[in-house]
Amino acid sequence: MRNLRILLLCLVSALALTACGGVRFDEQTAGRLDGRLFVMWVGEGGGAGDGKFVFVPAPHDPLRFTHARSDGTARTIKPGLMYTDGGSIPRIVQPFAGFSPWGYAPAYMVHDWLFFARHCILSGKNETRFDDVRDVSFDESAAILGQVIRTLIDSGQVARNDIAPPAITGAVDSFVARKLWDSPAGCVDVTGEDYAAVKKEFPDVGVARLRSLEMAARVKLPAGVTPQPSGKSARIVADIAFGSSRSR
Repeated sequence: MRNLRILLLCLVSALALTACGGVRFDEQTAGRLDGRLFVMWVGEGGGAGDGKFVFVPAPHDPLRFTHARSDGTARTIKPGLMYTDGGSIPRIVQPFAGFSPWGYAPAYMVHDWLFFARHCILSGKNETRFDDVRDVSFDESAAILGQVIRTLIDSGQVARNDIAPPAITGAVDSFVARKLWDSPAGCVDVTGEDYAAVKKEFPDVGVARLRSLEMAARVKLPAGVTPQPSGKSARIVADIAFGSSRSR
């Protein structure tokens, strides 16, 4: 067991090797998670990872995280429709407790949305869907991820872990992460066959729900025209409720 722990610490060190930022997990406080986390698989993806996934905001009960800001006010973050790979955890670390790319899924969805919004803002997309997170700084994005993980732990939805949360929080505050934060290259909306594949999973929903998905995807269509379904398939891989939504 001692050798296994040494190996784990070495792997964690490799993960957080560039974590030179000032955001510490043990300084983060819990916020509040509500809504449903809804993720769909839409394809094999590239040569790494478990495939290509889309986070879909539940139209009537979207995932949202509320946290206290430094000025004493509260902010609620609601991730929108986007591609995601969960946590970008190196494969060599994934077998160890707390390092699954989906183990802290709500934290990864919120963090992915912050990065996606940042990329789109840098690329010139001045859209209202990003207004609530427009002023989030890089260091604050790492702190928010840590706060969501803290919320999951304090609410008993994940087990306590002394190694994974600090390492992951530190890794997303690294200079490598900052370089990604300052790039507009990640602003890729879910459109085309992937968007049509997601819609195929909602064949019997009402018009209001379809319109909610249209708005989330920001797909502009002529009046009376709807996207044509493709032959591509999507599969629901996660539907998890948080906060008050757990009792519904």
